[in-house]
Amino acid sequence: MSCACGHHHATTTDDSGTPARLSVPMVALHGSLTCADMGQMMTALSLLPDHVDLSRTEPGCLRFDITQSEDPMVWTLSEVFADADAFAAHQARTADSIWGRDSRDLGRDFHRHDLHPLIRAEVAGDHAALDRLLTDAFGSPAEAQLLRKLRENGDLEMSLVAHAQGVPIGHVALSRLSAERPALALAPMAVHPALQGRGLGTALVHMALQAAGERPVVVLGDPAFYARMGFAPADLQSPYAGPALQIFGDLPKGSRVIHASAFSDL
Repeated sequence: MSCACGHHHATTTDDSGTPARLSVPMVALHGSLTCADMGQMMTALSLLPDHVDLSRTEPGCLRFDITQSEDPMVWTLSEVFADADAFAAHQARTADSIWGRDSRDLGRDFHRHDLHPLIRAEVAGDHAALDRLLTDAFGSPAEAQLLRKLRENGDLEMSLVAHAQGVPIGHVALSRLSAERPALALAPMAVHPALQGRGLGTALVHMALQAAGERPVVVLGDPAFYARMGFAPADLQSPYAGPALQIFGDLPKGSRVIHASAFSDL
């Protein structure tokens, strides 16, 4: 099958992972567009590329795939939006667009439902999308570079991805930390800008702590956020010592910790 925008976009649904319930759900849409004749098919071929591109640039659009099926008169859709407001904004923009005006006669058969993310270990196919997620979440490529170097250097103990039908929307990493006993560093941790404040970051951190088991976890981050999950100020020797350095679990006070070499390049 070929995509109307000229590129292939996977439309398979990834249903692997542990559910993480958001305070406000995402909105997913699946279904089809059906052309009644060749004229409508030509309209779709002509206008869909711009419609797809414009939809994907909407801040609340997390996934927008339209794929022409083996029947050239039928397109299948898989869309995910940050919430009902984001979907409503998409509908309003679409209604006022050339696509919206010229495609009104196409047959539409859509199913809309609420969607909550799933959390699983990263796979190789996530890497490029995680680069984009981390860059968007932090406003710079530094954390994306950190994750890549941790992975390349073999220091990545665990990398968890929160996804919406295969699209990464959140992430947390645990890397090896040199200390007086086995310990881990939590970083980076990111949530898609359109989904922040809904509990996904908390779910990711809780799952990372479960994966750490008895090993203490050190983080450099917002004390107000991490204190809610049991982190406390860390009295440790580190280049990052200060109010933002926190620990979950115990290490001897004043002991030295050394982060993986990738951190020194930040």
